[in-house]
Amino acid sequence: MATPLSLRRAFAVSLCALAMAFSAAASAQTVLRTVPSSDLKILDPIWTTANITRNHGFMIYDTLFGMDEKGVIKPQMVDKYTVSPDNKVWAFTLRPGLKFHDGAPVTSQDVIASLARWAKRDTLGQKMYEAMDSIAADGPNGFRMTFRQPFGVVLEALGKPNPLVPFIMPKRVADTPADRQIEDMTGSGPFTLAKEDFRPGDRIVYRKNTAYVPRKEPASGLAGGKVVHVDRVEWVLLRDPQTQANALLNGEVDMLETVPSSGYADMRTNDKIDLVDVMPAGPFTVIYNHKIAPFNNPKALRAAMLAINQEAMLRAQATFRDFYKPCASIYLCGSTYASDKTGFFTGKPQFEEARKLLKESGYDGKPVVIMLPGDSPALNKLPAVYGQLLKQVGFNVDVQTTDWATLVTRRTKKDPVENGGWNAFITFWGGVDASSPLTYSPLTGNGDQGYFGWPVDPELEKLKSRFIETADVAQRKDIATQIQLRVLEGGVIAPLGEGKAPTAVRRGVVSGLLKSPAVLYWNVQKK
Repeated sequence: MATPLSLRRAFAVSLCALAMAFSAAASAQTVLRTVPSSDLKILDPIWTTANITRNHGFMIYDTLFGMDEKGVIKPQMVDKYTVSPDNKVWAFTLRPGLKFHDGAPVTSQDVIASLARWAKRDTLGQKMYEAMDSIAADGPNGFRMTFRQPFGVVLEALGKPNPLVPFIMPKRVADTPADRQIEDMTGSGPFTLAKEDFRPGDRIVYRKNTAYVPRKEPASGLAGGKVVHVDRVEWVLLRDPQTQANALLNGEVDMLETVPSSGYADMRTNDKIDLVDVMPAGPFTVIYNHKIAPFNNPKALRAAMLAINQEAMLRAQATFRDFYKPCASIYLCGSTYASDKTGFFTGKPQFEEARKLLKESGYDGKPVVIMLPGDSPALNKLPAVYGQLLKQVGFNVDVQTTDWATLVTRRTKKDPVENGGWNAFITFWGGVDASSPLTYSPLTGNGDQGYFGWPVDPELEKLKSRFIETADVAQRKDIATQIQLRVLEGGVIAPLGEGKAPTAVRRGVVSGLLKSPAVLYWNVQKK
């Protein structure tokens, strides 16, 4: 029997109404579009120290502790904890109701597995596990750390904001060997990421985790309640600074995580844009490869450091004096451990001495490969200027342009340059990260177990252990200065001075950004 015309029409009208309802629901979603500081290609925040991967980690994972706006470490996933009078036994209880994105409860076994994997790659984690006698579950929601000797910086380790952050993952994911990247993006944080939402080179889409239960305290930095006010956050990848500026002015994106210096003059006077100081200033540093020539030779390494002209390099990169400040200390100038005791290093060029040392080193004239991240406006002028300075000393320099994601992968290679290796690259560190030997990742002297460049300096490692072991403020200050002198003497890093860039948002549209070492997307509201 044929369906009556009236029923067919009614059915069609119903379908149309249903489609319109779905469309209205989709359009009602609040979508925050932002241009991140660089492309995201590595998703494992325990495998790389790249800040963009760390920022991705804060989106989808949670941490046991978090650092608030004032630098105080506070419980996050942890509900309560106790410590024995001798500082050797620490007991923790997780907040009730914690769940991963797949609905499974977060347990102490997940925490133990996550910390074990993190500690294999993080320098502070390595120190903590060296001092630890055991870590064991105390029921499904508790765990206990027992130390052979007092370890006074447990909270600083578990709540550190800099790469590598001890994010908590499901045990099945955390059991992935530390030298292999994870593939499963299941976390328990305020946002989720599905594989179909990850399009490297184009955009990354994070969705609100509707099952996430934030803490009740107000949000402050990486601590407190992670309340999400938008349905989606899209990281839109635009490489050209002018394209970024145009997209913001046209309302195609709502935020630029970092304002390129080339767009600063126009943006600071534009009534459609607010510039917000979210992240503190931080240092630029040169990282040298100590495993291969020429920087495995101390004299050639020092010659390269004496070629540095901080003022010239920073001016070329940042243009505006508001954006940069020369600083010879390895720590952020003005921070607790900053010191003017920098030995031979001044941040000003000493060409005559550098040429003498390079000649004494027996340098053979082979090209020195400096990696330049062409898609990173915050970094891409520094390597070219440094290359010119090194040429004035007598180095044969090959500045090779790549993208940041490729640089992050290539810096893991220990091969000679003719086989895809490298000699130097320049990077940027958050000011909080660079204010203490506890959190400054490249300050390593343990060779292959340490940061890229792999310097070997047992004395540096001993100084770091002494810094961790003492709680005396004056002693820590003195040891931090000794660490600085040791780092500069051995060329572990070379400081280039400090830079900063504000975050740009559409005025009257975006609000609620938190001051933090990273740009965070909870607490943010969009009208």
